[in-house]
Amino acid sequence: MKTDIILAGVGGQGILTIATILGAAALKENLYLKQAEVHGMSQRGGDVQSNLRISSEPIHSDLIPYGSADLIVSLEPMEALRYVPYLSKEGWIVTNTNPFVNIDNYPEMSEVESELEDCGNVVAFNMDETAKSLMSPRSSNMVLLGAASPFIDLKTEEIEQAIANLFSKKGVKIVESNIGAFKAGRKYTEDLLKSRTLNS
Repeated sequence: MKTDIILAGVGGQGILTIATILGAAALKENLYLKQAEVHGMSQRGGDVQSNLRISSEPIHSDLIPYGSADLIVSLEPMEALRYVPYLSKEGWIVTNTNPFVNIDNYPEMSEVESELEDCGNVVAFNMDETAKSLMSPRSSNMVLLGAASPFIDLKTEEIEQAIANLFSKKGVKIVESNIGAFKAGRKYTEDLLKSRTLNS
């Protein structure tokens, strides 16, 4: 078992929270784990990117080589596209489609969406809207984690337990809302994959 994940987004979106949760779940399953240092500006609004590697065998490097990532997981669509050269031919992009416009020359969303479609294996939807519909607007990162989880060989119950452990100090309602967001994201991807199977 091996899953190489590029985590991408901008500071303040909760991307590194995803890494923390996946790491905790992986360790619970006695898997090997390596995470590269965060690249970019981790303050709010700055670009953030990190490599997360999970494996049943020892991992020799914390960096994912070009063309070998199994997943690009991003809360910002243009940031997802930035790391496409790292993606393997069979890899998947899982991304939020709601842009975080932090530069003057941010491209038109129609261009971004077109480029995403050209990548093939893509799960892309407005995760902020999904979080808001659940009355949990700050949990879009958990929607993203859920949407990516079908491609990560970790037990769903271990991921949910890691979410519960991380948010336990904030109370039961916060735990439940974050797990609810995770489940909503996972359902979106599961439904998409079923649809692709039926139409293929």
